[in-house]
Amino acid sequence: MSALDQPVAKIAALVRSGQLSSVALVTESLTRIRTYQSALNCFTRVLESEALADATRIDEQVARGSNPGALAGVPFACKDLFDVKGLSTTAGAKNRVNAKPATRDAEAVNRLKGEGAILMGTLNMDEYAYGFATINAHFGVTRNPHDTQRLAGGSSGGSASSVSAGLVPFSIGSDTNGSVRVPAGLCGIFGIRPAENTIPMQGVFPFVRSLDTVGPFARSIDDLQMVYRVLADPSENNASYSIPWSTSDEPPVRIARLGGWFEKNATTEVLHAVQSLMTHLGSDAVVNLPEAETARSASYIMTAAQGGALHLDKLREDAMSYDPAVRDRLIAGTMVPFGLYNKAVQFREYFRKQVEKQFESYDLLIAPCTPCVAPLVDAPHVWIDGKSVPARANLGIFTQPLSIVGMPILSVPWMRPPSSDPTTEKGLPIGIQIATWPGRENLLFAFAKRLESGGLIGSRCPIQHVS
Repeated sequence: MSALDQPVAKIAALVRSGQLSSVALVTESLTRIRTYQSALNCFTRVLESEALADATRIDEQVARGSNPGALAGVPFACKDLFDVKGLSTTAGAKNRVNAKPATRDAEAVNRLKGEGAILMGTLNMDEYAYGFATINAHFGVTRNPHDTQRLAGGSSGGSASSVSAGLVPFSIGSDTNGSVRVPAGLCGIFGIRPAENTIPMQGVFPFVRSLDTVGPFARSIDDLQMVYRVLADPSENNASYSIPWSTSDEPPVRIARLGGWFEKNATTEVLHAVQSLMTHLGSDAVVNLPEAETARSASYIMTAAQGGALHLDKLREDAMSYDPAVRDRLIAGTMVPFGLYNKAVQFREYFRKQVEKQFESYDLLIAPCTPCVAPLVDAPHVWIDGKSVPARANLGIFTQPLSIVGMPILSVPWMRPPSSDPTTEKGLPIGIQIATWPGRENLLFAFAKRLESGGLIGSRCPIQHVS
């Protein structure tokens, strides 16, 4: 196994011990990026000289007997809406390519670098994070490593695709309405939307300030948790949990799947994945959130109104510099009546209380990440209520209602036996959301670790299929 494919903790330990050169590791990452970038289009900028210089400093620290940090020498990349000192923060937009360069790194980037991680570059996204597909009019479409004829999802598509393909061991993106969970699910890796206000947003180009979160991507739950702990305040997440299953002095973890809206419009194979997981867990509990569809509508209204207000001045000045699909949605958002927006905000508080009540009876709630596997690039549509609708606006129908609650939600890849994958489409990744209430993050990670160790969830590196 290549050093780049080792667990993050092991990579860092090898670098700290001097058994592995950070420069060699970065060089391997650069080689993979050069090899696969043209097929995947993950990166918008590759910071080759900067990464090699940072790696050299890490190796020099080790040689002096210093500890570079928990992520010593580990390559990573960030979505192109995080400030990187000396670079323009494009947020995926052509009209920001020549924006004034950032004077400092975003706090999330700074925390990762502070533990010795090496920034390899910036990653493609939907323009201004307004989409679920990473179809970008200026930077191009990011493709899925499991099948490059298919979408990677979005808006953090470059973040998910780069990790899925093994170009970097982890990355960071943002999740407003599902922009971590959708691409993580479609690309077959792990991702998390943290509880709101868990990871600092300083230096992240905003989309919807009341919904925006920062979230990491990784190929294992251990890697994801390690990066999450660096990004978040570890003092808030230092409790440990055991996961009892059937025989224990502790009561078993109470699990239910979300029905109703979270079943409607899902394909048979997606529903089968969720039901198979529940069967393995020995639970047949179903929770219906009868106003989930209204919650999605409230999310749409808040997104449109806040996004439109943020861009109003720029739209008046130079509307034609926007991606037409994004521009039209932003302009529509500027016309959302205040009364309607206020109702959406009020409904958010009501719905949050309704979901919180469910956690009196259950510890974890399970639902699909997306209604289907990754759509084709040449046919970027999904079927909703019997109609073909754009994937960039509708791949998040199962993530949006949960986003407005503000709770931590993992996206995990369902591990299906190869014998159950008779066709290429059925062999594509399916992501499953696992949600809990804020403050129970370690239960969430511990539960996912048990599923991963049992072979129920896990990522497969598809790099050999990329051409």
